[in-house]
Amino acid sequence: MSQHGPEFSAEKTWAELSKNIREIQNHNASNLSFEENHRFAYNMVLYKHGDMLYKGVKSLVTENLDTLARDKILPAFPTGTTDVSVQNNEEEVLLKALTDVWDDHRSNMVRLGQILKYMDRSYTQTANVPATQQMGLELFLEHIIKPPIKDHIIDAILSQVQHERDGQVIHRSTVKACTDVFLTLERDKAGTTVYKCDFEPIFLKKSETFFSKEGKELVASLNTPEFLRVVEERFNTEESRTHHYLSSQTTYPLLQILKDNLLTPHLGTVIDNEHSGLDFMMDNNQLDHLSRLFRLCQMVPSGLPCLRTSLKNSIVKRGKEINQRSLGDEFLDADGGDKEVEAASKKDAKGKAGGIQPAINWVQDILNLKDKLDTLWKSSFQQSRDVEITLNEAFETFVNQNEKCSEFISLFIDDHLKRGLKGKTETEVDAILDKTITIFRFITEKDVFERYYKGHLAKRLLLGRSVSDDAERGMLAKLKVESGVQFTQKMEGMFNDMKISAETTKDYHDYLSKTTAPDIELNITIMTSNAWPMTHSLSKCTLPTEMSKACKSFEQFYLSRHQGRCLTWQLSLGNADVIVRFKTRTHELNVSTFALVILLLFENLGDDDFLSYSDIRQATIIDEVELKRHLQSLACAKYKILKKHPHGREINVDDTFSFNHDFSCPMKKVKIQTISSKVESSEERKETLDRIDEERKHQMEACIVRIMKDRKHMKHNDLIHEVTQQLTSKFLPEPLDIKRRIEHLIEREYLERCEDRKSYNYLRIMEGPWIVHNFVEGV
Repeated sequence: MSQHGPEFSAEKTWAELSKNIREIQNHNASNLSFEENHRFAYNMVLYKHGDMLYKGVKSLVTENLDTLARDKILPAFPTGTTDVSVQNNEEEVLLKALTDVWDDHRSNMVRLGQILKYMDRSYTQTANVPATQQMGLELFLEHIIKPPIKDHIIDAILSQVQHERDGQVIHRSTVKACTDVFLTLERDKAGTTVYKCDFEPIFLKKSETFFSKEGKELVASLNTPEFLRVVEERFNTEESRTHHYLSSQTTYPLLQILKDNLLTPHLGTVIDNEHSGLDFMMDNNQLDHLSRLFRLCQMVPSGLPCLRTSLKNSIVKRGKEINQRSLGDEFLDADGGDKEVEAASKKDAKGKAGGIQPAINWVQDILNLKDKLDTLWKSSFQQSRDVEITLNEAFETFVNQNEKCSEFISLFIDDHLKRGLKGKTETEVDAILDKTITIFRFITEKDVFERYYKGHLAKRLLLGRSVSDDAERGMLAKLKVESGVQFTQKMEGMFNDMKISAETTKDYHDYLSKTTAPDIELNITIMTSNAWPMTHSLSKCTLPTEMSKACKSFEQFYLSRHQGRCLTWQLSLGNADVIVRFKTRTHELNVSTFALVILLLFENLGDDDFLSYSDIRQATIIDEVELKRHLQSLACAKYKILKKHPHGREINVDDTFSFNHDFSCPMKKVKIQTISSKVESSEERKETLDRIDEERKHQMEACIVRIMKDRKHMKHNDLIHEVTQQLTSKFLPEPLDIKRRIEHLIEREYLERCEDRKSYNYLRIMEGPWIVHNFVEGV
């Protein structure tokens, strides 16, 4: 005995402590004293035997781990059977054995940590060795997570994943417990886990092999909707797998493998599938499948570009079919003869008349297609801005492939504003006009549309065919919003002329009430020459005496009030109401001015008298084209006021005509429409385009002068760019055309070329106001 207490023996103390530690490892710790074991460890450290204690504990833990591995894990190794259900059970047993050993080890280490608290606090830091808990983790990693145990465990987890991918049921909790072990154990001081270092690379490699093979099998065996469903389900299940029993850190690389093997290589193939791809889904309004396609395309960089390309090609193809149905062989010739479109539409195009119906059908078909695609865009494509741009580009492409697009749209509006809007509410009217404006936006040559629209508007105003003045002004307001005030300035001038004309007619009638009035009552429309499109017939006509007197009466009245003005009668735009007596009854006919002049030639003829074509031509001096049109309306149309000999639809120079005394009609008032082809013929269109080309030259020159006057000096490319930018709202000028106009202005000394031959200077012109006048029309 020492004078300070009982003598301390490290060997005896360790013998007692080691015996108790084994009891703890054997789960027999219920009868042990925590205070006694803690004092044993405390005394060993206190009496400088910490090294003996630490190494002894480490040896006991190692021995226990080896025993657990030998008794629990090694016997659970798979037998190598090929039976899938047996494999599944064996793998589950192995994984359960690992988690049991892990739980047992961690429980033991917690108890040891409580006993060895003083050692961890006083010895491990000084000796620079891991604390008890960390030592336990390192020993587990060294003695359990090593070949062959580690290899079998990883293979078992991979096999379990594969079983679930193949549709079998596994115990996810067992797999999760093993992956949690891997996530807890670290390979180095940087914190790299066993999961990240040993498991994840193998898992991702196996997954890449599997999905690469599966992608090829799916695209070969499934139609597009089914392929998309399976792939989306794969994304969902794989993401769910990483969150439920693997690790969220694996989510991104795993999903990237899916994208690289299921989507990127095969999207183009499934989208362009002839029997079930994008076209098929659009035709059958498969909105859910299209939504799924869009979601998947958003996942990969090449997805949206691929979808946009296919979508644009599909829409352009449909647009070409619409063009073909409306234009027939004329479109095929202009487009180079698309055989697919020709085969699909030749039957529909056969026998199409050159009237207004092809134009109406063309615009309506485009509006229907636009409505359909807008529904897809909202419902399936999440109102994507990229998809919207693609839709607009596709429509712009095929709309402008129809060289008559501007005329067709103007005719569509003309038809609806003349009769198509009758019976519709203001809301319905506005909806139709809004839809038409959407098609107008796609036109690149808006100056062509402007010319046609002004012509059709002029006829509606002059002939009183507009069903609604509010609808007319509403359409004008929409065009102004789209293209600016300058676009509609002359059209507004036409409305102003109609208002002034009504006031002038009233003043003229008041004037006549105070003097001797002519036998014919006139209602006059006075058109300002630069506001109205002068594309109508300039045919001369010899008027009967009564009509001539009425015209002269108004001329005297008007010119007495407006000095310096010149009136030119446009008889081809006029109409007249005339009372005609037939055998059965008297009718009030509404006819064109030319038709009235022709009818008056038959006023004093006998019942059996005839007039030849040449007689009528000589008496009226109306141009041949106009004369044939009006004779056709009187003798070959629905209401036959004249009889043509011989019968037929066409007017020939050797025909003769007589008055149809036997004409009858249930209506007292009869409107005789002038026979006219609504869509321009090739020759008429050529003339229109020639006039437009001439106007474009003036517009380009005016634009160049306007820019150079402001800038004074510009480089060639900059000037070309600026002119193109300013004129794009009306038409898209070709750089070569702009260059020609620049050369023309250099010749006329508006510009000069600089010495570098790549830039221009503006020359101030001092000759007088006539030079400005040259550009008034263009400006």
